[in-house]
Amino acid sequence: MSFASLPLAYGRRLLRALLFPLLAGLGACAVAESSGVARDGVEERDPVPHQAGPGYAVPIGGALKYDNQEVWSRLVQLSGGEGARWVVVPTAAGNPMGTGSRIAEALKREGAKVEVLPISPRLAERDAAADARSPALVAKVRAAHGVFFAGGAQERIVDVLQPGGVRTPLLEAIWELFDAGGVVAGTSAGAAIMSETMFRDATDVLRVLKTGKLDEGKEIDRGLGFVGPELFVDQHFLKRGRIGRMLPLMVKKGYKLGIGVEENTGAIVRGHEIEVIGAKGVLLVDLSAASSDAALPFFNLKNARITYLDKGDRHDFKTGVTTPSQEKLAGSAIDPGSADFRPYFRRMPFVPDILGDNAIANTMGNLIDNRQNEALGLAFAGIPLADDPQPDLGFEFRLKRGPESRGWYTGAFGGEDYTVLNLNLDVTPVRMRRPLYEPMNAAAPPASLPAAGAPAAPVRNPAPAR
Repeated sequence: MSFASLPLAYGRRLLRALLFPLLAGLGACAVAESSGVARDGVEERDPVPHQAGPGYAVPIGGALKYDNQEVWSRLVQLSGGEGARWVVVPTAAGNPMGTGSRIAEALKREGAKVEVLPISPRLAERDAAADARSPALVAKVRAAHGVFFAGGAQERIVDVLQPGGVRTPLLEAIWELFDAGGVVAGTSAGAAIMSETMFRDATDVLRVLKTGKLDEGKEIDRGLGFVGPELFVDQHFLKRGRIGRMLPLMVKKGYKLGIGVEENTGAIVRGHEIEVIGAKGVLLVDLSAASSDAALPFFNLKNARITYLDKGDRHDFKTGVTTPSQEKLAGSAIDPGSADFRPYFRRMPFVPDILGDNAIANTMGNLIDNRQNEALGLAFAGIPLADDPQPDLGFEFRLKRGPESRGWYTGAFGGEDYTVLNLNLDVTPVRMRRPLYEPMNAAAPPASLPAAGAPAAPVRNPAPAR
């Protein structure tokens, strides 16, 4: 087959793949100031220096602060550095141009050249479906090195750029950018669309866990798939306890790997590698060895494996190797199986709301540095909704250390920060008793409580100081 007979998009990708190593060898180290070469009347981007495809997918967990310089500067660096050209796609936002302009300013502060694309069903004066096919907007993407999807409602992104599962010309141009080594990033809704399956509208995490209701086109939908077919992505993850909805989706759709990205935090995904940047971390869920009991009438899972990657950590999905941040390597390594293990915590962790704000990550940090080998958490409705079909249904989350469980600790970030590898997780349905508690009768305190004024039991073997 001759080069001339190849499809145009494939021909461009092949040409770039051949040219990038040559450009790198010539020492190209900055984005060229020229606007690119015109082909068929369409402006083409200059190649990203030293970079051949595939590109970088960067899901950001939402609530990205505009002063989070680590994330914004890294995005520009990945796209070639100062002078790199970006387009902002504000399709998901409630105020598209306002949100888009703030994102553009954050990227410009790091040296990027940025343009906001006016494409959204919220822009009454425009036709979003027509804009997704506009040669002028397609040309702007083809001249760019990076694309940023704003947060908001992710269904607007897929409905406009991929109606009925079919890519529009604008989305095809974004894929060409990605295949050529560019950066596709997004926050909140812009992170949700990164995997091939996404949550469309399933905000009640406990209801998903209880009912397993995940209908196509309602609770879940097709995503755009920039992280590849094997990895699932969810956002606002630790803040909103979304492990409770991630696990049922992964089981339903057959995913073995998933990442939950926390707010104000980014996950740089390229091929089979991930790096965490920003304020906090990412939860990695591995269901390769997990199983369910079909005899139980509600969601259940055994032998899931979970890892908490903190900021600065790297992980290879193919080899399973984690490289902690320099701060962690300079801090304390934690191996519960070693003879010199000196745990900081003594009491078995018990969390009454494992789906609470950062509860799962905090429990993992406690368990890896604990005298005990297990931790327990509950997920249930303390005050059930009126239409809750199973008000007494809850779930036990049992976390267990295994032979491959490891961790690292550092105080270098100003707090107590852990990286935790390879804890096992079982999720079991349980029946909650009502009421959960009753007022105590002052005349007859429980025998297990010391009488008023009685000396407390002495504390033995206190945990060592950090």
